[in-house]
Amino acid sequence: MKNQKRTQTTDSLNGVQRAAFYSRFNPTAILKVSKNINCLDTNELFRLEKSYREWVAKARRSDVKNSRRRILLIFLLIRYTGARLAEILNLKIKRHVDMKNHVVCLGRTEGANKQGFRKVHIPLVLVRELEAIQNDPHFCKSPDFFFRVDPAHVRRKFYERARECGFPKESGNPNSIRRSRAIELLRSNMPPLLVQKLLGLATPGITASVVDFSEADMQHMFRYYVDKESRPKTSARNLFFGKVTLIRKGDIQSEVKITTLGSYPLVTVITNESLARLELKQGSFVEAEVKAPWVLLSKGEKEPKTSAENRLKGSVTQIVRGKITTEYVVTLKDGTYVCSVVTNGSGSQLGIEEGNTVWALFNAFSVIINAG
Repeated sequence: MKNQKRTQTTDSLNGVQRAAFYSRFNPTAILKVSKNINCLDTNELFRLEKSYREWVAKARRSDVKNSRRRILLIFLLIRYTGARLAEILNLKIKRHVDMKNHVVCLGRTEGANKQGFRKVHIPLVLVRELEAIQNDPHFCKSPDFFFRVDPAHVRRKFYERARECGFPKESGNPNSIRRSRAIELLRSNMPPLLVQKLLGLATPGITASVVDFSEADMQHMFRYYVDKESRPKTSARNLFFGKVTLIRKGDIQSEVKITTLGSYPLVTVITNESLARLELKQGSFVEAEVKAPWVLLSKGEKEPKTSAENRLKGSVTQIVRGKITTEYVVTLKDGTYVCSVVTNGSGSQLGIEEGNTVWALFNAFSVIINAG
């Protein structure tokens, strides 16, 4: 029975249980989900979105249809930006939405930039929805007032849609949708620091990175995850964002040292030709990828003696055993998690269980760099 609990996948959990599970990846507990708060997973969010669209399509009168479109857009903006309801209701399409760059500027919060707004990338499908409103003869004369709706009315409609899908009405609460978006992004391995900035939350519990990341760097990271959601699924891999802190050039290859968003040092070795093609230099913003099968694990508190240049200490937060391989999820101190995939035979020899302290190990040649 004990092993069965450990090998249970998150697909078998309901929304509340899944939200509670992924909240463990956030060390500051800012996004912690209590047992009495309902959150939806990605499939449930899509079911809810479909319900909204069908509700709009069923309207026979144009004024009713336009009213429902407004509620749909409010839902979509919260669902894809994680914004507060008040932020959306204060949104002015022409002023706050950059259609060309797929960006929405949201209200003044702790996570805002110098102009008082935080920029959040949105998917193309949502951009098209907003463009349609802007060009609609019914709304184009006063698009800045499109989202001026009574908050109580919005909540009532959100509750109705949740019940229509068979969810508890609290699951449709705007704050629940916002929290569901946060959990969804954490599940996609977006660093907790980025999730908190995206939601406009203060981040007092996270150690500041030893390198500075510009607003452009942050936007690049946000855009990566938004675009990733619309791309086909690929093989399991780990992604780290960081800046180049040192380059040691050899006759054929170069050693590149990177400091990640969570202040972890990474080392990679690339050819001098790649170094020139990527135009890397100290301070360059990069993405570092490591495939899950290339990550080895070593159990214990003490740093192992190994030739692997990259050694990251963390705690095992999930084990998924399949017929051939076992997947281990290791959560680092900053909340980022690293996935390792090994054969079942190797997994049995490791003797690793959930909660164990381990070191995730991978050599410099396993790290693939993409320039930002």
